[in-house]
Amino acid sequence: MLISYLGTKHHLVTFQQIVVTMIVTLLLGLLIAIVHMYKNDYSKNFIFTVALLPTMVQSVIMIVHGNLGAGITVAGAFSLVRFRSAPGNAREMATIFFAMTVGLATGRGYLLYAAFFTFVVSLSMLLYTFVSFGSAKQNMRLLKITFPESLDYQRAFNNVFEKYTQTSQLDAVKTVNLGTLFEARYRIELKNEANEKNFLDELRQLNDNLEIILTSDNFDRHVSL
Repeated sequence: MLISYLGTKHHLVTFQQIVVTMIVTLLLGLLIAIVHMYKNDYSKNFIFTVALLPTMVQSVIMIVHGNLGAGITVAGAFSLVRFRSAPGNAREMATIFFAMTVGLATGRGYLLYAAFFTFVVSLSMLLYTFVSFGSAKQNMRLLKITFPESLDYQRAFNNVFEKYTQTSQLDAVKTVNLGTLFEARYRIELKNEANEKNFLDELRQLNDNLEIILTSDNFDRHVSL
């Protein structure tokens, strides 16, 4: 059974309880930020936000403590902020929800549970990062090729793919530039000895030197070549 440090909703919260709750929340937010920084790309603004987000959520929850209607309103406000902000990658979203969950717990007074939850999730994140859990194969790539509408893309690239790739799969085709050009997206696995530059050069000869984008098989990043 969870025991709230702030007592029941009818209990008067003292200044000392507010200070202790805020200090614990700040420390947990700092830990979450440090965990996110481990072997991960990040910006200073994002880390700053993550470190303070649990405290901001905790403060709001303490203000509306016991008021269901106000709590629903606050949840709606958080949704608006999320959808009006720039989208981040999957790990950033997980960290944001992690920080908000801790803030919700401490705002309700469950300091021990919040600390335990932070420890378990942080340890799991560090372990998954350390063992490269979920990493794509080293030679997996996403390939986007732009080509003129006259090119038979179903056959034109076959010889090049056979020469440089282990496997190739066409994911999608769409028209671009008002229908005058096509763009095809492939998921490929390069051969171990494949030379990426030669691979791209031979594709450029087939697509009239139009845009080609080759990225690692990771939807969180896109690198133009």
